[in-house]
Amino acid sequence: MTDTAEPSIQQSHPSNDRGYALAVYALYALGFFTVITTVVGLIIAHVKATTASGVWLSHFQFQIRTFWIGLLYFIVGFALLYFYIGFLIVLWWTIWTLVRIIKGAILLHDQRPIANPSSWLFG
Repeated sequence: MTDTAEPSIQQSHPSNDRGYALAVYALYALGFFTVITTVVGLIIAHVKATTASGVWLSHFQFQIRTFWIGLLYFIVGFALLYFYIGFLIVLWWTIWTLVRIIKGAILLHDQRPIANPSSWLFG
């Protein structure tokens, strides 16, 4: 009998977490025009966060928090539109969301993690 390495039954497939993270940023950006794409991006981020690691995990966590914190900002701003302060909150939400999407996409392109994915500001 010869000692041969037994081929692995479970083939490892290369992960495309970077591509998924980029797709989520793009879906979030499209969400300014079609809200449903933001929800699709959230679902993708949640699914991929369970298997991602390292750099990619930080991006998925950042994206998930961007959605939920952004939803909170938007609801509060919309509720306060009657009192005119809501306009400022919705404006803040718009700028905040754009900065997070752009910053995340740039760091993703450079294959760098989000420094503080749990941040309420810009990570």
